[in-house]
Amino acid sequence: MQNDPELNGKYLGSITKDFVVVADTLKEASYQVRKRGFSDFPIFPISQTDIPIGQLLIGRNELSTEWNYHITYLDEFVQRKLVEDEDAFKQAYKNPDEFCCLFVVDQTFTNFLFVPFPEDE
Repeated sequence: MQNDPELNGKYLGSITKDFVVVADTLKEASYQVRKRGFSDFPIFPISQTDIPIGQLLIGRNELSTEWNYHITYLDEFVQRKLVEDEDAFKQAYKNPDEFCCLFVVDQTFTNFLFVPFPEDE
């Protein structure tokens, strides 16, 4: 799965700006999901409006971000038929200790985006 070119123009700037603020929280949530055995494939749906996917983790107003951050797992995406080829998704999924799997949801655009977590100092 390659990042969609549309991300670069319309979305990447605001997502990147937000990601700096939420990265530590998302990384810890990803770790806890995997450590507790819920899923090896945590996914963070993000949107600027309310969406019915996953559970709200960080609301736009909580940290003054442009996006709401939800948390869910691959299983929900398979059940909702948002991911049709589970094996292909698992192969494309990047190391969750190094990358955050975002699912960008906007009015005319939905796609997965893998964003590298900032390096620990």
